[in-house]
Amino acid sequence: MSSPRIGIIGGTGLGQAFAEQARSKEITAQTPFGSPSGPIFTARWEGVEIAFISRHGPGHLLNPSKVPYRANIYALKQLGVTHIVASGATGSLREEIEPRHLVICDQVIDRTTKRESTFFDEGLVGHVEFAEPFCPILRSLLIEAGKQVDAVVHSAGTYVCMEGPQLSTVAESKMHQAWGGDLIGMTCLPEAKLAREAEICYALIALPTDYDCWRPHDPAKDRQALLTEILGHLQIATDNAIKLLRIGLPKLARQLDKPCSCREALALGIWSDKSCVDAAVVDRLRPIVGRYFD
Repeated sequence: MSSPRIGIIGGTGLGQAFAEQARSKEITAQTPFGSPSGPIFTARWEGVEIAFISRHGPGHLLNPSKVPYRANIYALKQLGVTHIVASGATGSLREEIEPRHLVICDQVIDRTTKRESTFFDEGLVGHVEFAEPFCPILRSLLIEAGKQVDAVVHSAGTYVCMEGPQLSTVAESKMHQAWGGDLIGMTCLPEAKLAREAEICYALIALPTDYDCWRPHDPAKDRQALLTEILGHLQIATDNAIKLLRIGLPKLARQLDKPCSCREALALGIWSDKSCVDAAVVDRLRPIVGRYFD
C-alpha cells in the first residue's frame, strides 16, 4: 500500500466507527510537538487509501482542550497526507439545523484561549491567510456527495469553537446566535488553522446532536432520557457521515493533484528573513516548511 494522502480525523462517534471499520496498519508517531492523540491507522477503505486518527484518543480520554492538535496535524503531514476530512459533534444554534443533519461548515469563530494554535511559535514567523478557513474545493466535493445521501446536508454553516469542557450558558448561547453562529463545538480549532499552516486541504463535517441551551429541553424528559436521545442522534448522524464519505472519498482520490491555494498557503506566508532562520528551526518544521528552504 502506498502512502495515504487522505486523512480522516474522527471526533465523537465517527472516531469509534472508523476505528472499528478501517483498522489495518497501526503507526505510532512521534513529533517535535509530542505524541498524537493515539495511533494512526492506515487502511484501504472503499478502495481509497486513508490515514485515520481518533481526535480524543483511545477510550475518548482527551478533553477538547487537551487534544494534541499540533502533533496530530504534524504526524499526518509526515505521512504525506495532503487532504483532511474531519468530523465533530456539535450543538445546533438554529431551528432549521436539526439533530441528525450534517453541516459542511464554511466559517468559524474562535473562542478558544488555552490552546497552542500555530507551528510558528519560535525562530520563524509565518502568517497564513485564513479568511476562508475550510478548503473550498474539498467543501464542494463533500456538498456534491451529500446530494446522494438520504439525509439533510447543509452546504454552509458557521461553527463557533469554544474552549470547554463545560457547555454554554443560555446567555452565551444567545450571544453566539447573535454573532451569526450556526453550530457550537469545541474541536474545530486550532485544528483547521494548523492544517492551513501545514498546507493541507481541510474540511469539516459537523454532526449536530442536539439544540444548544438557547432552546429549552422537553420538560417531560429527565436528564437520562435527554442523554439517551442525544446519543441516538449522534449514532444516526455518524452513520450519515460515513455514507457521505463512502461516496465522497473515491471522488476525492481522483482529484488529489487538483491545484488549490490551501497547498500554497506558505508561499507568501513566511515573513522571516530565511537567511537568519536557524537550521535547527527548519529541521524541526521540515515536513511543513522544508520546500521553502531547500
